[in-house]
Amino acid sequence: MDYVIFPPEEMLEATVHLPLSKSLSARRMLIDAICGTTSPGAVADCDDIKVLGDALAAADGSTVNVGASGTALRFLTAYFAATPGRDVTLDGCERLRQRPLSILVDALRGMGADIQYLGEEGFAPIAIKGSRLNGGDLEIDASVSSQFISALLLMGPTMQHPLQITLLNNIASAPYIKMTAAMMEQRGADVEISGQKVIVRPGQYSGIGEEIEPDWSAASYWYAITAISAGWVTLPGLQEKSLQGDSAMRVFGEQIGVNTDFDDEDTPDGAALSASPEQYGRLSLDMSATPDLVPAIAVTACTLGIPFHFTGVKTLHDKECDRVEALRHELLKLGCILECDDSDSMSWNGRRMPVNERPIIDTYGDHRIAMAFAPVSVFVPGIVVRDIEVVDKSYPGFWRDLTAAGFVLREWPLPETDTEEGEEA
Repeated sequence: MDYVIFPPEEMLEATVHLPLSKSLSARRMLIDAICGTTSPGAVADCDDIKVLGDALAAADGSTVNVGASGTALRFLTAYFAATPGRDVTLDGCERLRQRPLSILVDALRGMGADIQYLGEEGFAPIAIKGSRLNGGDLEIDASVSSQFISALLLMGPTMQHPLQITLLNNIASAPYIKMTAAMMEQRGADVEISGQKVIVRPGQYSGIGEEIEPDWSAASYWYAITAISAGWVTLPGLQEKSLQGDSAMRVFGEQIGVNTDFDDEDTPDGAALSASPEQYGRLSLDMSATPDLVPAIAVTACTLGIPFHFTGVKTLHDKECDRVEALRHELLKLGCILECDDSDSMSWNGRRMPVNERPIIDTYGDHRIAMAFAPVSVFVPGIVVRDIEVVDKSYPGFWRDLTAAGFVLREWPLPETDTEEGEEA
């Protein structure tokens, strides 16, 4: 289904209950599975987490299809490989079969894992026969995906000997590795991070997981909406001191004209966002630690006319789609000409071209592309976003929350009887 989107008629003022963190939920579920326990309290209600839960409960000898979930593929590869007696095949959608896996598989094989490629070398589908892994010293290229490292760390306590990982090159999404280590330590694991080395000693997880926080990645779209609409948004439960690296959105928000107040008397537990005229004249940001924030910030900056230069975007080429190329192509529909001269940077210097037709945004099966472009409707009423179901991957309630905030969503194409005036009525 496709939506045509119109902005609120009144000044935007909304309270939004964000989904729970997908990243925290996935890690807690893996630790619970290793312990054979279930922590109380909810986890994220989205496709990625449902896929992970179903896979963890899969019978031996089965083929587990994780759809488009790269998180599930990487975490489950390590989990099944390091769990004695498990015998499964992991597969996914066509795009997932293009996402790199060899760094993780090579590391696991080096510790005694039995993993076989069933198609193209280095990619899913893979067949896994689980056993207790040896542990040992590894050197891993950390510039491709932090999920490879997190997957290995989570299984570290189950190994026969200490696991020591030396991280080579620039670390992609480093806060996610710290998140993994912190959650492991909360559950009794012996984890040590020192510079480019991470050590996990054999032992046992214990206790139950803590409550899952609201998702800072999801909050980025409400920062975008606040900035573009010059409105107010309240996000109950959003935590200032968070394990989530994407909490950096608070700092980035200031640069696109959004103030964050965690001490608002009306929001004692959560964040109050308000628009500010104090926007930066140009953004120059290293996004290597927070690549999931790039779509929201890039689209918002273009909408507000703020030139930018982002580095650290290399990993975006291997997400649900090539997000760098997707942003370049779709922002052109808004008249903004991006420059992507190398694989690790993207820029917009303010160059524009005329736009003579309604922007119809393709989402490439990517939830973050869909949610990043929806706020543009404030400046471009009637913008169309295709395949709106893609948000189910991380934020199934996004369109419901957008409607509650006053946006008008209608199925596209509109009936022929609708006129331009009728569309906005």
